[in-house]
Parts: sequence; structure tokens; C-alpha cells
Amino acid sequence: MRVLTWLHGPAFATGAVAVIVNRSGLGPLWYTGAGLLLFGLIARWLSTRAQRPRSGAEPAPVAIGLPLAGRWTALNGPETKVPSHTHALAQTYAIDLVLRPAPDPVWFLPIARRPDAYPAFGAPLLAPADARVVMAADGQRDHLTRTSLPGLLYLFLEGFVRSLGRPRHLLGNHVVLDLGDGVHAVYAHARRGSLRVAPGDRVVAGQPLAECGNSGNSSEPHLHFQLMDGPDIATAHGLRFTWRYQDGDGVARDGVPADGSTIAA
Repeated sequence: MRVLTWLHGPAFATGAVAVIVNRSGLGPLWYTGAGLLLFGLIARWLSTRAQRPRSGAEPAPVAIGLPLAGRWTALNGPETKVPSHTHALAQTYAIDLVLRPAPDPVWFLPIARRPDAYPAFGAPLLAPADARVVMAADGQRDHLTRTSLPGLLYLFLEGFVRSLGRPRHLLGNHVVLDLGDGVHAVYAHARRGSLRVAPGDRVVAGQPLAECGNSGNSSEPHLHFQLMDGPDIATAHGLRFTWRYQDGDGVARDGVPADGSTIAA
């Protein structure tokens, strides 16, 4: 299935170009383009389906520490819906964490803001447990935000184009940790130049790994976090996790917060 994950994007893009540039009506170029488009769609469907949770008894959620310090707000989490994002790239139980207050979304103006206008930008990302670094990718820029209506429309188009390439174009700067027992943690959208670890490094719980940024497929500075059962995000399956945290009223809880909930260590 890894091959399908890598091929679906180039096949779809090549097919689209072939159909668009074709000026000869139904013919070899058109049929080739249509075939590549169909192959790309089927490959994407098969690869996404292959990353659905395994059938049978579901493993218990993995208890880990919070990956951030301070008070954060949960969005797009598995407590509210599953899959929280999509089954593709092992995001079945992923969650987004944002820092509030932040600039309010607007209909039109300003169309975009600099990422440093958001309090989450530059916040340290912390290891949730003792672990080994298996992937640390840096170098992608922190782009302007996409929280206005035109920005969100652009984000939708941009996200589709990014999805045709390698997963790193969606993840942005990211870190993957091996927590042991087949459990791996993913931190996405990190700030460019902020990574403090490299593949092979050993880290301890609470150790800073990088800083929150706005790289990859991101509307505003935030942390995208997920657990999965393997190191390869293109073939792994998402895993449930549980945190020990305080809610907005200061009540200690175990689990994953619902969308819109405030959490703190």
C-alpha cells in the first residue's frame, strides 16, 4: 500500500494535465489522462482504506503526557468524532491544539496574518514520554495564516495540491518519536529552524523537541498530534491515547478533551 500512497498523487496530477492540454477530443491522450485520473482516485481510496483501524478488539488507549505546557484548546479531536481527521496518514485519532486568545477569524480583511501574530507560534513542543527520535524534518517555511474566508478557500485548494505529493508537504516540519511497544508519536507543523532533536536521539518526558509553527497544511499556528502503530505514516494505523489533564474549571481528568475544551497539565 505504500506504493499506492506514493503513486496516487503523481498519477492524478499527470492525468489532469493530460486531459487539460488535450485538444484532439477523444483520443489516446484523453484516454491516458482519464485512466491516470481514475487510477489516482482508486489508489487514494485503497491506501486510505488500508489505514483504517484494524478489525478485532481495539487496544486500550496509550497513557502519555501532554505535549505542551500552558492552557490550550482542543480542536478536531477523537472525543468529538472518529475519524477526527481522516484515516489517511494514520490520522484516525489525531488532535489539533491551539492557544487562545488569538486574532479572531474574519470574513475578508485582513486576508492573511503573519504567524507570529498568534500566541501559539514559538511555544515549545514537549516529549510525552521517554522516547527515541526516528524522524525530524525541518526546512519548510512558516506561511501566512488562512483564517479569512478567501484564506480558507485557498487552504482547501492548497491542501488538495499538497496531498498529491509526499506526506511531508502536509505535515510541514515534523518530528516522529518511538515511544516503545510499537507506539509512535507525530508532531506536525513545527516552526522552521526550531527542531532541537535529530534521528537517533534519546529524549525524556517533558524535553523540548521543537516549537509550534505554521508549516505545511495549516490554517494558523497549532500542534497536530497523533499516535500510530508504526514509524511510517504512510502505512501505519492510528492509535487512541489518553492524557491526565485539568479542564477549564481546574478539574483533573483522564482521557481526551472534546473540541473547544481547554486543557492544561
